[in-house]
This record gives sequence, structure tokens and C-alpha cells, in this order.
Amino acid sequence: MWRYTMVFLAISIPCISVLLVVLITPCLVKPCLANQEKSLYIVLVEGDSLAFHHRLASSHEKGRIDIDSEAYQRHATTLETYHSQLLQSTIDEGSYTLIHSFTHLANGFTIHTTLSQAEKLRKSPKVKLVQKDRGTKLMTTYTPNFLKLPQNVWTQEQIGDIISHAGEGMVIGFIDSGINPFHPSFANINNDNVFSSNSTRFRGACETGPRFPPISCNGKIISARFFAAGAKAVGSLNASVDFLSPFDAVGHGSHVAATAAGNNGVPVVVDGFFYGKASGMAPRARIAVYKAIYPTVGTLTDVLAAIDQAVKDGVDVLTLSLEPDEPAEGTITFLNVFEIFTLLARRAGIFVVQAAGNKGPGPSSVVSFSPWAVGVAACSTDRSYPVILFLGDGQKIEGVGLSGPTFGNGLLKYKLVLAKDAVRVNGSFPRTPPYTEECQYPEALDPIVVIGSVVICNFSTGFYNQTSTITSIIHTAKVLGFMGFILVANPVYGDFIGEPVPLPVPGILIPKTADAKIIGQYYERQTRRTDQGCVIKYDGKASIGEGRKASFDRQLPAVSRFSSRGPDIIDSLGNPADVLKPDFAAPGQQIWAAWSPLSVLEPIFEGNNFALMSGTSMAVPHIAGIAAIVKQYNPSWTPSMIASAISTTATKYNNNGEIISAEGYDLGSSYPSTPFDIGAGLVNAAGALDPGLVFIPGEGEYVAFLCSLPNADREKVEAATGGSCDHPLSHPADLNLPSVTITSLVGSQVVQRRVINVGSKKETYVSAVLPPNGVAVDVFPTWFTIATNKTQDLKITVNVSRAMKNFGFGEIVLTGSLDHIVRIPLSIFPTLVS
Repeated sequence: MWRYTMVFLAISIPCISVLLVVLITPCLVKPCLANQEKSLYIVLVEGDSLAFHHRLASSHEKGRIDIDSEAYQRHATTLETYHSQLLQSTIDEGSYTLIHSFTHLANGFTIHTTLSQAEKLRKSPKVKLVQKDRGTKLMTTYTPNFLKLPQNVWTQEQIGDIISHAGEGMVIGFIDSGINPFHPSFANINNDNVFSSNSTRFRGACETGPRFPPISCNGKIISARFFAAGAKAVGSLNASVDFLSPFDAVGHGSHVAATAAGNNGVPVVVDGFFYGKASGMAPRARIAVYKAIYPTVGTLTDVLAAIDQAVKDGVDVLTLSLEPDEPAEGTITFLNVFEIFTLLARRAGIFVVQAAGNKGPGPSSVVSFSPWAVGVAACSTDRSYPVILFLGDGQKIEGVGLSGPTFGNGLLKYKLVLAKDAVRVNGSFPRTPPYTEECQYPEALDPIVVIGSVVICNFSTGFYNQTSTITSIIHTAKVLGFMGFILVANPVYGDFIGEPVPLPVPGILIPKTADAKIIGQYYERQTRRTDQGCVIKYDGKASIGEGRKASFDRQLPAVSRFSSRGPDIIDSLGNPADVLKPDFAAPGQQIWAAWSPLSVLEPIFEGNNFALMSGTSMAVPHIAGIAAIVKQYNPSWTPSMIASAISTTATKYNNNGEIISAEGYDLGSSYPSTPFDIGAGLVNAAGALDPGLVFIPGEGEYVAFLCSLPNADREKVEAATGGSCDHPLSHPADLNLPSVTITSLVGSQVVQRRVINVGSKKETYVSAVLPPNGVAVDVFPTWFTIATNKTQDLKITVNVSRAMKNFGFGEIVLTGSLDHIVRIPLSIFPTLVS
């Protein structure tokens, strides 16, 4: 993924912003700091971190070092001492609090101080980077509290017989809201324990605390930590929900972990109804938990500390279903400290997967920017939960809502009442929409009128402002004895986006104004009124059908409306970058997975062990689990090879053989997707295990890419990354990615690519090109034979044949003699012929 526009029923974690704390200190010898606002500032300083220290190089193994060695511990102490001394010698005593020292992945720290003191640090020659912590948020979608999702899982038939041991030996790290350790998705059903069997490779720890006893780390959950130093510094944590332990009070972290690595075949039961069985993508993978987001606050400092620790522990895959609240000021997107940490994680050998964002469907809305962290778009599946409203005149209207039917399973009809017509005449309550038409308050309605009736509630001001909820309608329905309820769209606000959410009472959402109009017209024809408009008889009848049974007849898939779109951007001005984002897509709409019964931010799921959610947060763990499987079967592969394998084998076609569609702004609108909607396409789990060829950026090539960006400040790039700009790429598009993106093609350009054969045999490949509009594309060589583990250079020449006003899209397809097919998406903006 949490929200954003009226999008799908997604569980929502509100945007959690950093809270600013004003501290008053006495005016002593130092300048008076009274009334100066303090914030968190993340600082990177000169010198190697432990993961990349030259004196520890002899103990490196694919980016991992012996963290128990005496040399490592000695260097860690040296760095921490250096941080303290730098602060003492640079800024005013008593003006700051050191919150966290970063030593493993990056060399730096976070302090709580004022802007003026941060500026002093910025001017120090020993400081490479200073950025304000702007908070973090989880990425599920959020609309008026009624957007949630179901989960599609890769079945045994889809992946083959590997499901029983998929992910064996792999550790997936989750930086999120924690985990519900007692959920059956996380039980150690095989009674094994990787602490002993895998101790030489993974170094974790089990931190305990409220609701998280030592037995929580059971071998399936191999490690669990929590990070709260930043949260404590900027806000008052609520002890009743902000548990200082790895326990998940929200549900989001449990949902993400279960989708990626939950046990296979766990029954999904909500409100006593069986929805099927859930399985993670890699059910035999182990789970390492890094809680860094709390119900009331989330800071980038805690997220970065979690990334640093996860890499230090040695996870294979790192999932980030979160994003900074705001981009850092005065820097290109790729040099945001969050992006720098993900670059260092990739350099250390970790596959980093991030949510593309829930800010779609507008262009350039992605929040996963960098080529070293794969950004995942969200799409639907072929599963839906249709529910029918039956009117007394025989009309049937399809809506949304996971609820049981009204008594009689739709055959018996009940009195139909509009909430506005059932308002108490002399009630002492505000005459506002939440009381008079939205069914939010039972005291506002006449119980004699509504008992045993199907009540029409209106989507009005409260829902539009996201203060009214489905939970309140359910409460009103229970208190007053509704037979059922209908939430209808309001023409004043237009269609709303409603996704299925489990309803403990019969209910249906009617999100289209056209359907709401039909219901309204029927109701008025059947309702007798006085000349003053008062109802004297309700003759309208209605019933609600069964809404909990899945249907599998819709086109698979479509890019979800909320899913963020490309093109990627290079800076805060929105200038496009020569990097394809999102990278690819995975199921992220209506996903069933584990939940936390506390559900402190979503009362409608309180007491439930499962939730149906939507968001790019839900797409990320699908990719994380599949990446773990690919790594399991190809243990020597680097993160770049895994990313390439998933990209080149992805599909851009739906189950009808047509281009996957992308949902637009209007409800029901769609268009054929482009790489800026879906990246390379929908992930193909089986295909990624055997891609034939993969693209691998060379050593230092990401830094060379940064150095080649337009107007790049090479000194800043070197300072931020620790790399060298001595050999920049000739053009950013030459970064050896499994795609080609050129944001401004003038005349002609030659793009370089290199592939390696990871197949088991020598193979001959023939190239074919579907060129973008306005561009001629030639690939040399047009065919080649490549032996196992050998490389082949490709020269791709692109020429403007006609200037266009926007990007054109195409692809290069390399077809192998042993049936491997390698797809390379092309996204090119031809601006000038020559």
C-alpha cells in the first residue's frame, strides 16, 4: 500500500505525520531556545558504515558480515562515540537529544533539535546530509471507512507442487505495524526452529513486551523487534494502543506478513461465515518483524532504524508497505534519505520491495521512485462478491457488501423506509445529515417506523468528509432492529467507490448515482404523503440477497483506481525520470489475510482475525513472497536478477487475452493499461523461476546513474551514497534495467543493455520490436546464441520518426529457442525529429 481518494475498501491507517514538540529551556549561557520548535533531523556523516567498512571486508559475504566479531563491535562503539563527539563540538549543549545512531547500513544519527541547530550541523564539513523527518504512513487505501479488501492467493495449481515448501530457508522482513503472534497464519505447524538451524546466516532477536510474550517467536516468527525512539521524541504515545512491543494493534502488519508468508490452508472465518482458505505466497518462509509504525504516530527515524537492523540481521527480502509523509525539501527524489537507505540495503544484497502508492489514478503519483527498490502497483483479481437488492416491483440492482441476506434469502420483501422520512419530529439533536439521513445516530430515528424495515441511508456530508462510517450504520441498525440497510449514492457528491466489507447485519452499498435514482423513484412511487410531504403509508418493499459468496467471472485483472501511476519523477518539480515506475503489478484489491482483533483504527473489524483489504500495501507482500521463492530456487541470484526475472516474465494481458485495463477517475471507466499503470505487467510467479535471461546493473552502476542525472550535483551524490562519480553513465537511460524509459528523445539515441543467460542450456534468441508511436527502434544483434552464465551486450537504437505530445509505449521481445520469452517495456517521449 494508507488512503487517499475514494478508493477501495481498504483498511485505513490515517496519514501519520510527525508531531512537533515545543520545549522550553532556561535562558542560561547559551542563546535562548524558548519557543523554538523542535523536530527530528536525520544526519549522515563522513566515514564508512559497518556494512561497507574496508577493514571488515574480509568477513563480507554478499553484503553480510560477522556482527558478532570483536572488530565489528569495536567499530560500532567507535562510530557511536564519533556521533556524540561531533554533536558536542558542533551545536549548542542542551539544544538537542540524540535519538538514534545508525552504524550498520549507514553512518549517521537522528537528533531532536531546532532548525537553527540543524543548520549548524549542515555547515559542518564532516556532515554529508541533513534532512528533516517528515513522518511515515502505511499504504492501504482509505475512503469513508468502507473500503476494505479480499485476498487472492497463488494456489497450488498456479505455482505447481512447490506450495508445500515454498520459501523454505528464506527470511522475509516486515517493517510495518507489528504482528499478531497468536494468529494461525503464523503458527509453527512444523515444530521446527530456525534459530538453531540457520543461526550462521540470520541474526535476529525476540523483543518482548505488552501482548508479546517470549513464546511469540515460535520458529515461524523467527525474530521480532520494535522501534519507538522517534515516536517517543515527537509525540505522546497512547499506552492503551501504542504498545511498546512487536504486537500489532492495528492489523496492517499482520495482513502484510500473512499475505507474503502466512501458513498454507488457514480457514478464513468472519462473523461465523467461512470464506475459504488463505495461504501466503511463500508459506514456508520465516518472518522477521520490525515494528516502526504506531496507531498514533509514525516517524521516518524509526523506519530507518528498522531498515538498518533488518539488513544487519540478514533478511533475504524486505517489505515496505509504507512511505514518508512528504518528500524531503531541496533534494532530488533519489537522494531522499529513505531512498538512500534502500540503496544501501540493495547494495548489501537485500531485495527491497515497496508499495507504489495509493494516489492514483493521476499521472506521476508514484511514491516508489528509485530503480534499486521495486515499486509494486495493485490490481484486481477475477473474484468479486456480488449482492443484489430486490425491489417490490421486480427490479434487481447489484451493489456491494459482504453480508448475509434478509430473512427469506431475498424472497420475502420488507417495508422500505427512507431515513429522512423516519426522523423523530421532536428529537433534541442537530438537524444535520449524519442525524437526519446518514443513519449514524439511532436516537434520531423513530424506532416504530424503522423496526423490521429495510432502511435507505444517504451518502451525504459526513461520508464525504470521512467522519461518518459504516460502523455507525451497523450500530444504528442493531439498536433499532432494521431488517437491513441500503447506503445509496448522492447526486450532490456523485458516485462513490465502495468495496466489500463484512457486515454483521444485512446491508448493501449502492455506489452509483444512476442506481440510487432508480431506488429513489421506486420509493416515491410507492410512498403516500400528505400535501406537506409527511409520509402516511409506506408501500415500497425490498430485500437483500446473499452477499458473501464469491463469483469468479470478471475480467482478470485491472489496475486498481487507487494504484499510483508513472511516469516516475526526478525532483519535487515533477520532472520525469528515465526510470520505469511502477516496476510491475500484483493483486492488491480485495485481499483476505490475517488481522489483529484489537483493530484500533478500524472498529468494523474489531474481534476478527481476518480482514478484506485493498491498497498497494497488499500488492507488496505478493511480490515479497514470490521473490523469496525465486531466491530459494536460485540461491546465488542477486536482488537485481530477481527483479529482472519478475519483470521480464510478467504479462500485460488479462484472462481474455486482451491488454490489462486500468481503472480511471470515473466509476466504471477504464482504458488499456500502459507501463506507467502496470509497469512490465502482472507478476507471473512460475515464469519468474526460469526467465532465461536477466539484466544486472554492474558494480557501482546505480551511483553512476545518479551522477548522470540532469544537473546532478556529483559532490552531493558522492557524499550521500559513498560512491564515486568518476565514471557516470552517458545517459540515465543506460542504467541496465529490464526496461527502457526515455523522457525526452531528441533525434537519435543509442541505449546499452547487457543480459546474462541463467538458463541451464545454451539458447538462441531472436529479437522483435513493437515500437512506440513516433519512434523507430533497432536492436543489435537481431539474434544471438548465448551459453549458460555468459553475457550478451545489446545495442538499442531509437530514432524519432515523428514528434509527439506525450509518451509512446512499446516493447522489445527476445524469443528463445528453448521457449523462454523476455519482454522489455519501452516508454519513450519523442520530442524532436533532429
